[in-house]
Amino acid sequence: MQPLLLPWALLLLATALGPGPGPGPVAGAQGTCSGRCGQRDGLCSCHPTCAGLGTCCSDLRDFCLEIQPYSGSMMGGKDFLVQHLHWPRPSDPVICRFKESVQTLGHVDLSGRVHCVSPLLYETGRIPFTVSMDNGASFPRSGSWLAMHPSKVSASEKSQLVNETLWQYYGTPGAGGNLTVTWSAAALPSSAVHIELWGYEESGKPYSGDWRANWSYLYSLATNTPNSGSFTFVPQPAAPNYQRWQVGALRIVSSQHHGGAKDVQALWSNEHALAWHLGPDFQADPVAWARSQCQAWEELEDQLPDFLAEVPDCPCTLAQARADSGRFHTDYGCDMERGSVCTYHPGAVHCVRSVQASPRYGAGQQCCYTREGTQILTHDSTSGSTPDRGHDWGAPPFRAPPRVPGLSHWLYDVLSFYHCCLWAPDCPRYLRRRPSSDCRAYRPPRLASAFGDPHFVTFDGANFTFNGRGEYVLLESALTRLSVQGRAEPRTAPQGRQERGTGLTAVAVREEDSDVVEVRLAAGAGPLQVLLNQEVLSFAEQNWMDLKGMFLSVAVGDRVSIMLASGVGVEVGIQGPFLSVAVLLPEKFSTHTRGLLGTLNGDPTDDFTLRSGRVLPPTASSRELHGFGADWAVQNASSLLTYDSPRLVNTFLKGPKHDPTFLPLFPEETAPPSQATVELCGDDSFCIFDVAATGSLSVGNATWAAHQLHQRHVQSLQPVVSCGWLAPPSNGRKDGTRYLVGSTVFFHCDNGYSLDGAEVSHCQADGTWSRPTPTCHPGRSHTVLLSIIFGGLAAVAVVGLIYVLLRRRKSHTSPWTSRP
Repeated sequence: MQPLLLPWALLLLATALGPGPGPGPVAGAQGTCSGRCGQRDGLCSCHPTCAGLGTCCSDLRDFCLEIQPYSGSMMGGKDFLVQHLHWPRPSDPVICRFKESVQTLGHVDLSGRVHCVSPLLYETGRIPFTVSMDNGASFPRSGSWLAMHPSKVSASEKSQLVNETLWQYYGTPGAGGNLTVTWSAAALPSSAVHIELWGYEESGKPYSGDWRANWSYLYSLATNTPNSGSFTFVPQPAAPNYQRWQVGALRIVSSQHHGGAKDVQALWSNEHALAWHLGPDFQADPVAWARSQCQAWEELEDQLPDFLAEVPDCPCTLAQARADSGRFHTDYGCDMERGSVCTYHPGAVHCVRSVQASPRYGAGQQCCYTREGTQILTHDSTSGSTPDRGHDWGAPPFRAPPRVPGLSHWLYDVLSFYHCCLWAPDCPRYLRRRPSSDCRAYRPPRLASAFGDPHFVTFDGANFTFNGRGEYVLLESALTRLSVQGRAEPRTAPQGRQERGTGLTAVAVREEDSDVVEVRLAAGAGPLQVLLNQEVLSFAEQNWMDLKGMFLSVAVGDRVSIMLASGVGVEVGIQGPFLSVAVLLPEKFSTHTRGLLGTLNGDPTDDFTLRSGRVLPPTASSRELHGFGADWAVQNASSLLTYDSPRLVNTFLKGPKHDPTFLPLFPEETAPPSQATVELCGDDSFCIFDVAATGSLSVGNATWAAHQLHQRHVQSLQPVVSCGWLAPPSNGRKDGTRYLVGSTVFFHCDNGYSLDGAEVSHCQADGTWSRPTPTCHPGRSHTVLLSIIFGGLAAVAVVGLIYVLLRRRKSHTSPWTSRP
């Protein structure tokens, strides 16, 4: 055991000693990157832009660390390699420190390469880390680790619960037998492994400073079992002292570690409901047990603050939900693009979640829709949209309940769903406390776009062309210190042709004290390049990142979505040789915007407002509008854009922000369009202009496609009138679950009841129903009454028919009876 204890003793010693002076260059020396990562000053640079400028310190890679892989689950246990750092003494201890608080033991392999192991965290996002090679005396080397929500990492990084549903229903009727877990044996360099169960809980007074989140090692299912990649067992009820844990995960580690060893290389399973380890009382009567748990949850909910007023209303339609990309994003569990079966929402084809958690309680919203685009409400179906006390994606500052990504949501929203709806038939109790919000208070965002050569469509619908060369303010708002800036450059012209058009090649975004994200064309053309605080990001492992003040998503097809904390959405994509950008603003930004995308206030006549406040009229000439665009040139002191090459430095940093020598093509200077142009563009003036400006039908086609996308986006975001949910009558039912203008709902009573009121109600343009819900009174229903009436009439008809037949018979037989 001594070889195992020595590293941990060193780690404790390092923690006790804390940082201090160490060998090598003095931290902060101007000719080294030791302790200076991200700084520009000094004899050489340690800033991310230095590589393109040729100004880096010679030891940049030794101290400003690049790692592979760069991401993993926040559950930890991922071994990663510190690239370019070679250490000659494999026996030297390596200590990796994350966020200045969590330390793990790394190691030097036989090739002299340095490794770290990611720790168990309670947050997602980019986690700064430092490395000590001198037993914790100093930590001059730094890098960044991307901690991901467990559901967003690949299956190969986790152990897999075979038939996960069986694990979570084990002990209920029809669910029993063997359970199997599998994993990639090659992912753990060991001939034998331990298979452990860990439990998650949150303790302390809710919404207080002593509310704590904690993962605990409970017990091992197997020790020193062969690392074969599979383990099968028959569950046994856990000891009573483990029964309070109902949510947990399996962890598989090398057998060289003792049970429950923290922050070692490991493979975690998905977090799940621990039905399979619950005690005899659950297995004897799971319905009764679950009902008691459901009741206990109800009692807890009654003591907690009401979060429902804080979460946003759902969009009215599926089209709105998919278009409002700043405030809502696809729920990975029900995604129509990936053919999700929507396990918890049968009947839905797509769900979205609110991107940002509510400010005070960290709550979230979920909205689910049918194939026809109708929102599903819990008043009508257990498949309905439900709000969440704990946002599934967590919320800054994370780490404490109910803001722990995934896990707080499991405890307060998912586990209670199991208790009330899946393990017991008491779902109405759950849905009363997690009711769907309808969309009566929903207001779609306003959209503005820039694309092509470049053309601008403002938030209020004004449009113009401004093909200047320089860097410009597309949008700024003092409301949240929002700034969106763009760089416009000419495209590479064919030989012998003078290029008189420009297009966007870079877009940068920041709000409040958030990170700065820039999206640009790599080397002026080709695929997108995304920079975070002027450092190029890799999306080789992940297409979603939790950043400071924003979320970032990269979709297939070279499109980047930036979702800011205020609900603003910025979408940047490639259209032809240039970038296109779309900005979505929530209603609160009305009257609080300036820049090339206009003044959001519903009035397009004031969208050409200069910095001075002077407004150009809507009839302004193209040259006057060129002056309007030039007036919104970025100033160096407020620039968000990156200058990481001599060309960018000389052209935009040292040169004018608006190039007055560049001679653009103005719309009135273009020749009449050719027949080919008309066939391609129709009456789209943007498309026609770009063909004329570039001589390229393909550029015109890209502009036409971008303009069409903008118009479809605007159409999807049109306001929709909702009349709100309409209840069915007591002792009756209704037909119709769509509550938008023009919808109709029909009412019916159960047998034995009669309808008092209208049988039909229509949703009107003013947002009210034409008739209220009727009532069903005890008594004979219309069907029964009609049956009696028609039955009586039928009886009378039969009697009458018999009478007629008898009279006829009598008339025929009388002569015969008179014969002698």
